[in-house]
Amino acid sequence: MKFIIIRLLTILLFFSIFISCKNIKEKESINLKVSTKSSIKYAKGFNIEYFETYKKLIVNAPYQNSNETFEFILIDKNSTKKGIKTPINSIVVTSTTHIPMLELLEVENKLIGYPNTDYISSKKTRSLINTGTIKELGNEENINTELLLDLNPEVVVGFSISSNNKMFATIENLGIPVVLNGDWLEETPLGRAEWIKFFGVLFDKEKLADSIFNEIENNYLSAKNVALKSELKPTIISGGLFKDIWNLPAGDSFEATFLKDANTNYLWANSDGKGSLSLNIENVFEKGKNADIWISPSFYTSIFNIEKANDLYSKFKAFKNKQVYSFVNKKGEKGGITYFELAPARPDLVLKDLIKIAHPELLIDYEFTFFEKLN
Repeated sequence: MKFIIIRLLTILLFFSIFISCKNIKEKESINLKVSTKSSIKYAKGFNIEYFETYKKLIVNAPYQNSNETFEFILIDKNSTKKGIKTPINSIVVTSTTHIPMLELLEVENKLIGYPNTDYISSKKTRSLINTGTIKELGNEENINTELLLDLNPEVVVGFSISSNNKMFATIENLGIPVVLNGDWLEETPLGRAEWIKFFGVLFDKEKLADSIFNEIENNYLSAKNVALKSELKPTIISGGLFKDIWNLPAGDSFEATFLKDANTNYLWANSDGKGSLSLNIENVFEKGKNADIWISPSFYTSIFNIEKANDLYSKFKAFKNKQVYSFVNKKGEKGGITYFELAPARPDLVLKDLIKIAHPELLIDYEFTFFEKLN
């Protein structure tokens, strides 16, 4: 009897171990299907998850005042699963900020259409427009859907300021996938630049995208450390009048982050908000009349134009000392402003420009990419 009990206990122990091992193996098998997230360090608007047979591109709140999340399944070309097949071979984008990222990934030749091509500044992409490789698709709010259908891109990357964009719904009804992009809503310079990884996963070029971003990040952080070598922090004002309202960066905006990282004393650095402040010129003058440097004075292209626009402008110390800097004069072949296109992808160059303005002795051999002193 004792032997039988021992035998039963042995059998029960065996089955307990067997079941336990089986559960472990089942869990391990399940874990193979659980996603591995990509290493997104700064961007808040998207993420990438990797599964055994597909990838998931997740886009969060791609337009203002949005709390929606959009998920896009990316599959291999030979997969029978429903989703967007990658690497994609043809694409339409809808914001000039997308152009430098395609060029950095060396896939600008996959771009087959763009709404309002005159805004594109890049010489490389303009040459593709001039040869007819990239087709004009009209206005971004009213894309020529007949031509778009003829082009039949594998993906349209959509940029929108609100959820009320019927154009993208129309495009999707044509059977063309629309992947939303909200890079412009990122609150930090490096967060915006990290959206190159968004395009990297669409073209199966994640490693290249990571490498490019790491270089931009290292350049940015190195420049930030260079700026700290200066003991002086010049006072800064920014912006200018538009329809009697002076718009300038709020304290938590990405523009204010640039000025902080350039080791300057931005006079509205302690203000609340992640966008812009709307003030009257008298309030700005009261606080900023003795500022050392004036950055981005609206769309004025010269000192003469500034002085002509408002008598109070000429009373600012920065104006009197000709310490006014702007990016509006550097344009592409058709008049598109280079800064708006390239700056989000290359915050390291923006930061170096600002350091050159605020601390010229630290970057003696560096030449401006975007800004210039207005004369």
